[in-house]
Amino acid sequence: MSSLSKGLDKVEVTLKWDPSPMGAPTHDLDLVAATYTGADPYGDPAYLVHFDSRSPDGTITLNRDSRTGQGFGPDEAMTLELERLSPDYVRVVVGVAIQQGGGRITFGDVVNTLVEIAEGYDKLAEDDFAGVAGATAATVAEFVRTEGGAWELHDGVTGFDAEPESFAQEMGRRQP
Repeated sequence: MSSLSKGLDKVEVTLKWDPSPMGAPTHDLDLVAATYTGADPYGDPAYLVHFDSRSPDGTITLNRDSRTGQGFGPDEAMTLELERLSPDYVRVVVGVAIQQGGGRITFGDVVNTLVEIAEGYDKLAEDDFAGVAGATAATVAEFVRTEGGAWELHDGVTGFDAEPESFAQEMGRRQP
């Protein structure tokens, strides 16, 4: 965190994985961010950022979108400028969904997965999805605006067995 009183400002979430083996269906993992208003913090998202897009106000941007996991460094990268978000937004949930075009693929089927959350050079969290190996999607971070207006990170990975479309609608709901 940048400081205890100030909270988080600009955060980057990166995702990487190894390409699928030769002859196997392509592994396509996608970062997804959902924003929630104070009027409905656990309901339907106000908007989603996914698949090479950005938020309407430009505060959340998917900077890199890979469909194969090939290349150097992160395969997907998303920047969240939390300090610029309208005060109407009180939660942002970030997740990862696996496209299911070539049959059911879980995190356990994808080699060398890693999600990292950082603010500048400070690593805030990382996970390799081993705890949710049987899931097809997972939330990886929840950013929450405090009553004082500062943003804080609630990290932790929660697995889902969902298609990307249904996951995007369910990822921010209150978990039992």
